[in-house]
Amino acid sequence: MTEAKTTDGLIDAVSWNSDGLVPAIAQDFKSGRVLMMAWMNRESLRLTASEGRAVYWSRSRGKLWRKGESSGHEQQVREIRLDCDGDTVLLLVEQRGGIACHTGRTSCFYRVLDGEQWQVNQPVIKDPGEIYE
Repeated sequence: MTEAKTTDGLIDAVSWNSDGLVPAIAQDFKSGRVLMMAWMNRESLRLTASEGRAVYWSRSRGKLWRKGESSGHEQQVREIRLDCDGDTVLLLVEQRGGIACHTGRTSCFYRVLDGEQWQVNQPVIKDPGEIYE
């Protein structure tokens, strides 16, 4: 099978939303910890599959971004999964540098609901000012 046919099958199986996007969850392939959620368009999913590195679509910037392109904390993709409805992608990744969140934490999911208040349950590993100079 040619790469084009393989890529078309990958893309055609996804249920894209009205903006041509699909949510993508990045999960640590060893620990199972959920690291972050971002959006992908057709091109970013194709690039992720072909490069083996997480590529997302930035809605705020209106462009592709390779995770770690400015921070150095890239995500090497070990496996790509699609959920039963075809509307969510799961990336099993190796998180380089141990930081997935732009706040300098291991995971973007660093707040936990305690009663009616959000409590921070992860420390900042590295100051974002040092990461994004």
